[in-house]
Amino acid sequence: MHSRYGSVHIFTAFMIAFTILFVTGCATTHKSSTARKVVPAVKSADGSPIAYGVQGKGDITIVFVHGWACNHLFWEPQIAHFSKTHKVVWLDLAGHGYSGSKRRDYTMRAFGEDVAAVARKVAGDNIILVGHSMGGPVSIEAADLLGERVLGIVGVDIFFTGLGLPDSEQGISELMKPFEDDFLATSEKFARSMFNPQADPRLVESIAGIMSGADKKMAISALRETLQWLNRNTSSLPTPSVPGKHLAKLRNINGTRAATSADGKTATHKNVITIPDVNHFVAQVKPDAFNRALEKIISEYRSF
Repeated sequence: MHSRYGSVHIFTAFMIAFTILFVTGCATTHKSSTARKVVPAVKSADGSPIAYGVQGKGDITIVFVHGWACNHLFWEPQIAHFSKTHKVVWLDLAGHGYSGSKRRDYTMRAFGEDVAAVARKVAGDNIILVGHSMGGPVSIEAADLLGERVLGIVGVDIFFTGLGLPDSEQGISELMKPFEDDFLATSEKFARSMFNPQADPRLVESIAGIMSGADKKMAISALRETLQWLNRNTSSLPTPSVPGKHLAKLRNINGTRAATSADGKTATHKNVITIPDVNHFVAQVKPDAFNRALEKIISEYRSF
């Protein structure tokens, strides 16, 4: 199977392991220096209460979308930085953080409805959706719902990574089984695998604890739905050389890692900025470098 966000093949157990860590973004040890009131006042399409917050002012609104088993605190360094010059919106997806849930199936579309509900209430126009890991597919679904109000979409270590994905339901089920059998141990193990050796051990410990502490039913559903979304859309989303509905607005900030794609090459694309010496948690391990990359992308969007 050839992904239209990069080639995706499975050849070894090593690649299978990296597939799971690739889709599982999480939270961070960074603590807010500015108290923000949590307001679980927006209802998503299915009635789930979605916690959100707003900080800063500006003609562009940046909406930060966290990954699997995370919460909005994942974006603390970015909220603090970008709210000085932009309007910043954060939220906790249903079943995460301060948000409740009334859903059984945690699809990317349902999560996209969470983002859209918050954006319709507080974001206005000229929205830039920034989604880490699972937050990338969620942001694309939200862009479908928000239409022309979306100025840009920034995927963070989710598209054009060169990592492998299962190309069948059987492959997805095989990946899910360890999580279903022992969620606590499996999620903690893979969380630790998401970092280069030089990462701050305190950050690693924090993320491993948060991920493994997620609600199992929610996490299992969301992870399966993420893999299924990526599998479906590798054949329907536009190729890098063919402008499409979302590709024209899509930019990417990725980490660099030892893993390579099946053809032995590190995945690259003209709309990808790579941050050296960091694995999956780009914005947490190297927040200053990430912020500079996002500033560059925002400047580009202003020229649209």
